[in-house]
Amino acid sequence: MDSSIIITFAIPLFFGLILIEFFYGILTKQNNYRINDAITSMSLGLISRFVPILGLGFQYVVYKAVAEHYNLKLLNSEEIWVWVTAFVLYDLCYYWMHRIHHEIKVFWATHVVHHHGEEFNLATALRQTSTGFLWKWVFFLPIFIIGIPPHMYVTVAGLNLVYQFWVHTEHIGRLGFLEYIFVTPSNHRVHHAQNEDYLDANYGGVFIFWDRLFGTFIDERADLKPIYGTVKPLKSFNPFWANFEVFYQMIFDSYHTEKLSDKIKVWFSPPNWRPEDVSKNFPIEKNDLSSFEKYNPEIGLREKIFAGTQFTVINLMTIIMLFNVQNYVYSEIVSIVLLVVTSSITNSFILDGKRVGFQAELVKSIIVIASLQLGYFSSSMSFFVLCYAAFTLLVSTFILISKNKNIISPV
Repeated sequence: MDSSIIITFAIPLFFGLILIEFFYGILTKQNNYRINDAITSMSLGLISRFVPILGLGFQYVVYKAVAEHYNLKLLNSEEIWVWVTAFVLYDLCYYWMHRIHHEIKVFWATHVVHHHGEEFNLATALRQTSTGFLWKWVFFLPIFIIGIPPHMYVTVAGLNLVYQFWVHTEHIGRLGFLEYIFVTPSNHRVHHAQNEDYLDANYGGVFIFWDRLFGTFIDERADLKPIYGTVKPLKSFNPFWANFEVFYQMIFDSYHTEKLSDKIKVWFSPPNWRPEDVSKNFPIEKNDLSSFEKYNPEIGLREKIFAGTQFTVINLMTIIMLFNVQNYVYSEIVSIVLLVVTSSITNSFILDGKRVGFQAELVKSIIVIASLQLGYFSSSMSFFVLCYAAFTLLVSTFILISKNKNIISPV
């Protein structure tokens, strides 16, 4: 569903609008961007694009089989009304997919990534999962069964996702009668809020009338400002941990609970449920909204500059690859993917204020330079990668040396 070329071509537009929103917030003194939160959101978005490129999952095989063998051919045409029907039907399937992902833990595990952000801005829209391919596809099988052509499905799916970008903002207020028909920034702010009065609501992708129809609509209140993030805070900017933290928690709880039924229930329970014995022996911290503080570790200016520069470089690297993917063999794509993912993780250590961040950068830089010598990167990308690795090597070495000097120097 997220393999449409529409998404790839929309990426530069997304980043342009993020910059506009950022400068608008600065000018109006309503800025809600933090470098750690924004870089994490955008890094997760970049990583999520690798899933279709690497061909992960088997949804395409299933879709093809269903389209060939179980196709009722009810809507197999190119007429305008079929396109409109496909668009609306996709959003209905999206509503139920989205709702189930909030109501059952094993599904929530693949969706929670999108809700970790404690700011609400256009960068948050890019905070996408890399594990959604595991079961999201199941909810869209009816589209193929009734005969919607695959190219039509891919197109409406891409348009649906692009629409959802603009509703992630605090700078647009209520939009009158449109609030009754479409998903808007106002009702989507409610969806991202962790306030008890706002939980589990507003699941539509484009149309909000599904929520009104199925009883999951909650209106934004003037007297209750949304507090963003998840009830159980992630407290990390690590994209790997963001994607797998709930999976880890389910495995942990399933292993430690004594009741066999609870070992199974852990996976199919509501997201906030835990076995009583595990909850007692291994309590989990949850946010107290009366004294809520955003996760925001203190880091120095040079750490912020380095993290921002590194993200810019791996972002450019990813965009270059996405727009020229046909020119790379699979092994070269894998090399770039591993570099971007690893760099996003080491960057997160720095944003989390961990000393191991620059140590990890140093080791990564040496491995990348060695990989270049072994020919793991394409010739068109090798010089770019070499310059990047040399930069991270020199900077991380300098920072580690300067920190060691500060430790041993007299006060």
